[in-house]
Amino acid sequence: MRPSTTTQRPSLGVGIIVRRADGAILCGKRKGGHAPFWSIPGGHVEAGESFEAAAKRELQEETSLSVPEVKVIGLTNNLKTFALEGIHSVSVCVLADYTGGEVINTEPDKCDGWEWFLPTDLPQPHFDASEQSIHCLLSGNFYQPTA
Repeated sequence: MRPSTTTQRPSLGVGIIVRRADGAILCGKRKGGHAPFWSIPGGHVEAGESFEAAAKRELQEETSLSVPEVKVIGLTNNLKTFALEGIHSVSVCVLADYTGGEVINTEPDKCDGWEWFLPTDLPQPHFDASEQSIHCLLSGNFYQPTA
């Protein structure tokens, strides 16, 4: 395992699984140096913000979608990303049902675009936190310990 390049504690993130009625979930292909992988929408939790509010905000900022309700379904400790990049984060995963609306790539500098995939057939390479979150959804387990 590569040592952390900083003495900071892990950051707190949030990921949102948006699920259509047919079971497909929304994933985007990220750009940039940090984790240029496929991922569910998500980002950092701001100080004083609830997990639910952070998820709704990130979803709106990245896709223009808004959802009336989200539910916390999992917690991930993103040690693969730490091993690869020296960036350690912990992510809260929330689930929301897609209620309609056009998915717009509102941050084209950060994402190539958004597509729907079955959670059992994810595009690769896939971001550690996103993959773990989807595992929580499929397994019904709130947390999956990592080695």
